[in-house]
Amino acid sequence: MPDKEKKTADFSAVEQIKEQSAYLRGTILEGLRDPLTGAIAEADTNLTKFHGCYQQDDRDLRAERLKQKLEPLYSFMVRVRVPGGVCTPQQWLEMDRLANEFANGTLKLTTRQAYQFHGVLKRNLKPTIKEVNDALLDTLAACGDVNRNVMCNPNPALSPLHAEALRYAQAISDHLTPRTPAYHEIWLDKQRVAGGPNGNEEPIYGRTYLPRKFKMGIAIPPHNDVDVFSQDIGLIAIEADNQLAGFNVVVGGGMGMTHNVRETYPRVGSLIGFCAADQVVTVSEEIVKIQRDFGDRTNRAHARLKYTIDDHGVDWLKGTLHERLGWELDAPRATTFTQNGDVYGWQQSADKQWHYTVFIQNGRVRDTVAEPVMSGLRAIAQVHKGDFRLTPNQNLMICGVAGRAKTKITALLKEYGLDNGHHRSAMRLNSMACVALPTCGLAMAESERYLPTLLDKIDELLDQNGLRDEPITIRMTGCPNGCARPYIAEIALVGRAPGIYNLYLGGGFYGQRLNRLYKPSLKEPQILKELAALFKDYAANRQDGEHFGDFVIRQGVVAEVTEGRLFHEGLEKI
Repeated sequence: MPDKEKKTADFSAVEQIKEQSAYLRGTILEGLRDPLTGAIAEADTNLTKFHGCYQQDDRDLRAERLKQKLEPLYSFMVRVRVPGGVCTPQQWLEMDRLANEFANGTLKLTTRQAYQFHGVLKRNLKPTIKEVNDALLDTLAACGDVNRNVMCNPNPALSPLHAEALRYAQAISDHLTPRTPAYHEIWLDKQRVAGGPNGNEEPIYGRTYLPRKFKMGIAIPPHNDVDVFSQDIGLIAIEADNQLAGFNVVVGGGMGMTHNVRETYPRVGSLIGFCAADQVVTVSEEIVKIQRDFGDRTNRAHARLKYTIDDHGVDWLKGTLHERLGWELDAPRATTFTQNGDVYGWQQSADKQWHYTVFIQNGRVRDTVAEPVMSGLRAIAQVHKGDFRLTPNQNLMICGVAGRAKTKITALLKEYGLDNGHHRSAMRLNSMACVALPTCGLAMAESERYLPTLLDKIDELLDQNGLRDEPITIRMTGCPNGCARPYIAEIALVGRAPGIYNLYLGGGFYGQRLNRLYKPSLKEPQILKELAALFKDYAANRQDGEHFGDFVIRQGVVAEVTEGRLFHEGLEKI
């Protein structure tokens, strides 16, 4: 039953907050003006997400502040949308400045090609967002129950197809951006339009927006760097006669789940057809509106598009979409993926421009004595004439470097230790971690702060087995919500409690297959023991060109997961 036919009384508390918010206004302005607390009203914390901010507190300091009878050290994470990950060097320098002036002195490059600031105090929240907008970027819809940052292969200079795909990513992002003026009123001091909220209807989202977050990404074969099968809508660019013909449409991907709740599970998207390039914005809108009308608004744990599709069936989704479009998608076109992740170092495109991908561990841009990453990228941005492009894997591309400027950029990369990709194991170069502790309120265990240390020890196991240069995807998250897309990694570690992780194996190297729980609740010595045995077996018994995820399935280490609903099948025995 579409949600417009349901009674509001049946909605979850968050749905009622959205409905009563006057199109995302709530009492945010009043909360920002309250000097007696570093927090805002609890209801408003659900609304500020739509504006691009999450209220958090420093969990490292909770106990001490409680002992001193102080409220938690509240601050905000602010996320900046960057459709397709493309920004100018001037915008990079502005993000650098804001990170040092208003945040904790670091920048986080996210798994969705966005910037994140951490540690922004309430009094600095409004100037931060205003100055982001002054830099011609924004935070609107970077979070919340709307379509979020649209991902795309980050380098449109690699081919005309890449440039076209990026233009469609921007067009989809613009079309699905919320229309409420609340963002401009609250953060940019715009006057509220006459007539109040009834004059500010959302033509796509309505008063209560979507039941949960919604994610989209565009992949360009043979690279699946955006993990297209993990998206609510994944679009696979199809080439014909050296031009963009259109897109294969994949629906219903999603990574989040809840520990010990079998009704929740990750899912890879279902391929439902092909649309021409000039049809993709309309197709995207109609799928979003189907989720708006049929998604579960009573249980947020069951509110993603993946559950809507599994509840009703893929054929129902296609039939409903075709009915709303008034025409049908064509049969999907043949495609092949051969790579997931980023290509490091220098690449040259057909226009003779050069592009360099810098490895940034877990996307954290900061200065340390050993690795002055922030200073190095600042120095490059001050002389670079091309673009900076955030990758879907938390790294950065320095794009559009003319031949005569390549020598200067190369020298700066070396001076600041940013030319270090060749020193890293292939597994580290294919690793990702979410933020987790100390700021994420959902984190059960460490992730970003811990994975580099664990990888130091895993690298020793790889070296012992001659696997240092073998690309194996590994991802870590501090909770089961899946922000680093762990459930399609060949190896995934998902936090259960401080120092304790579930170990998953068998994801597809190209991001096309879910992994499966191998061993629950492991501490570091157990993790290393299990991986040591697996790597030894892999080194001795793998077939030519066989990826680790395929190997553990062929060897019967874990059973293949054929669809999300079977993710927990057979795990009673573990």
